[in-house]
Amino acid sequence: MAIVRIPTPLRQYADGARTDSVGGRTLGEALEELTRHWPGLRPRVFDGSGQVHPFVNLFVDGEDVRLGRGLLTPLRADSEIAMIPAMAGGSP
Repeated sequence: MAIVRIPTPLRQYADGARTDSVGGRTLGEALEELTRHWPGLRPRVFDGSGQVHPFVNLFVDGEDVRLGRGLLTPLRADSEIAMIPAMAGGSP
């Protein structure tokens, strides 16, 4: 099973979990399983049309999936998925 690293800002929607193990042959399948397990994550990961929010950056085994196959990115049994929400703010 692949491991999903849950970032600090999203852990409150996953009962404080730092990681979770998920099945799936693709990143999309793994994220579907993750959000079934932690329903509070779903609106923070996916928009109303089922696409990943543009401010959620996803990496599989260190590779940015936006530069490849996106949600169709294949997973291995030992893949590591990182979700990194974009941060904004600060002073100019």
